[in-house]
Parts: sequence; structure tokens; C-alpha cells
Amino acid sequence: MKHVHSGKVRDLYETADGQLLMVASDRISAFDHVLEPDIPDKGSILTQLSLWWFEQLEDLVPNHVVGRGPDLRSVLCRRLTMVPVECVARGYLTGSGLIDYRRTGMVSGVVLPEGLEDGSRLPEPIFTPSTKAPMGQHDEPMTYQQVVQEVGSDVAEQLREVTLAVYRRGAEMALERGIILADTKIELGWDADGVLTLGDEVLTPDSSRFWPKDTWSPGRSQESFDKQFVRDWLTSPASGWDRATGTPPPRLPGEIVERTRERYVEAYQRLTGTTFTG
Repeated sequence: MKHVHSGKVRDLYETADGQLLMVASDRISAFDHVLEPDIPDKGSILTQLSLWWFEQLEDLVPNHVVGRGPDLRSVLCRRLTMVPVECVARGYLTGSGLIDYRRTGMVSGVVLPEGLEDGSRLPEPIFTPSTKAPMGQHDEPMTYQQVVQEVGSDVAEQLREVTLAVYRRGAEMALERGIILADTKIELGWDADGVLTLGDEVLTPDSSRFWPKDTWSPGRSQESFDKQFVRDWLTSPASGWDRATGTPPPRLPGEIVERTRERYVEAYQRLTGTTFTG
């Protein structure tokens, strides 16, 4: 197969019949850096969880899946012309959204009530798109009007509607399983017939924030079943890393690697109701 592209986590190959084989590696990224070492089984978890979610969402939006690949990390998919916007939905305030809110009272141009804290539930889910920056650079928030200027009003409305529909379905199903879906990012593109289609991955611990429902408490950083655990370690004194210097992050200690794997497995098992066997 012909190698087409490698991202922070996934590698794309073209098959003999022109389809794409998307392979999720065990790599993990944070703060626009690919970290070392890999997280064992991460690629398999991302792919299998995405396949499960694609089935749960297929009545809302078509997806790019053609069939399963030769192993648990891979999936055969259709080519898409990707939308040049990162489509993000938030139901809770945290992360970069919290930083914007504290500075401006808004997130991506959406005005929010006063007095919200880290982890606060929003009055309703909001669409908070961002730019698609090249690897190694940081995505920047976009207002809805900027999305309209980028893709046109009709497409912008489609992006917002689909992103919020995916979030609401995911949040509802996750909550039934004891998990809060705080926010999520999805990738959308046009198929050969011009149909807006869900691609890449969906509702995984790499693209979403998952919090245990029974420990959620606004006003502090939440426990999580996602890579926020790695971000928290990197920004703690224990890592010894200063982001401001521009130096590469340190290697992840064995304990952090194993505990991160445990969180990804826990998310998979809680959400799907099945045991991850690797």
C-alpha cells in the first residue's frame, strides 16, 4: 500500500482499489507535541471505540467507514475532502474554553453567564469551532461569523447542527453509563457525492473530555478518562517541564503511561459495555 499521510496519531495508506486504510498508532500528543513513549493498546482502543460510536450515530450523519481493517488498529474508509474547520462542541466549561471565558466572558464569540467555574455545566451545549493548524502549531478559536466567512452560511449552519447533534447524542449515552461528556471535537468532510460525512475518529478519549459523573464538582480540575491526565502531569512540577521555553516535553514515566492506558480502557469498557481484550 502507498503511504499517504502521517499525523500526530494516525497514518493513512492508499489501497490498490483507491480506498484508504487508516491506522491509529499508540502515539499520544499533548500541547502540539508527540510524546514518548507510546501508550500500549491506545490505537486499538481509539479505532474500536470510534467504530462503535459510528454505529450509534449513523442515523444523525453518514460516516466514512467502508469496513474493518486487518487488525484492531485499522479501518478501511472512503476519501473525504475535509472541511477547513475544527468542529468543537462544549457542554461544560474547561480547558481553552475556560481560558477564553476568564479573559473575555465568551468562548468563540458565544457570550456566557457570569460566575462560571472550571467544570461548570453550560446552560446549553455550544458550537466553538477553531482553525485547523498544521502539525506543531496551535489551533486558534473561531467565531461563528468567521466560519461563515470561511465556508459560507449554509455550510456553517450544517457544521454547527451536525456537531451539536453528535455531542448531544454522545452526552446522553455517556451519562447513562456514568460518564459526563464535557466537550468533543469531530472531523467532517465531503464525500464524492458532496454529502457531509463524519470522518477520522469520534467521541474517543483523544478527541473528547470524559469525566466520571459521580465525582464531578465544578470549581476544580475534574478526574478524567482521557488524555487530560497526561496534560496535567506535563504541567505539574513533577514533570520539570516549562512550556514557555519551547523545549520538547520530557518522556512520560512508566507509571503515567500505565495509568493513562487504564483510563482509556476504562472509557472504552464503560461506554461500550464490553471488555477490552487488546
